Amino acid sequence: MALERAAIRYAKALLSLAIDQDSTKAVANDMELYAKTIAESEDLANFLKTPNISRPVITASLLQIFKDSSALTVNLIHVLSENNRLPLLEQVALEYTKLYNAHIGLQLATVTTAVPINEALETKITDKIKALTGKSAELENIIDESILGGFILRVGDIQYNASIANKLSELKREFTLN
Repeated sequence: MALERAAIRYAKALLSLAIDQDSTKAVANDMELYAKTIAESEDLANFLKTPNISRPVITASLLQIFKDSSALTVNLIHVLSENNRLPLLEQVALEYTKLYNAHIGLQLATVTTAVPINEALETKITDKIKALTGKSAELENIIDESILGGFILRVGDIQYNASIANKLSELKREFTLN
């Protein structure tokens, strides 16, 4: 929990600096790349957490891996290194992305379906979310064949379950109560 709070503090400071320097989008792109790269590479994640490798070696490696990064994100790597917090890089990147999305009024919505949704339906769903919440949404489609059909939409802490599996479950409860 303490590490998560530290990651949030670093992310907030980075967002504040990025706002001051009008480079929030460039930093957001870097942070998305960092989070994705570390999440997809178990070797890199382990490398960041290995205590017997010196911080300058890890820092130099990160700067080489992410050589096209903006000045602010390069500075973040140096600050994390100086404070012995390089293992937090992925978490800081994820937290920054959340804060950035909130800053620009973008929210993440997940729609779970039995089959992949097409572009037209995705557009309709995001338009409906914007109409209901007043904010635009980035849509993530999760495929779960166990819902049989329909969909489950989750936006923030609101969930709407219109899955066939849920409807069948409701019918089953209704019949067992009567």
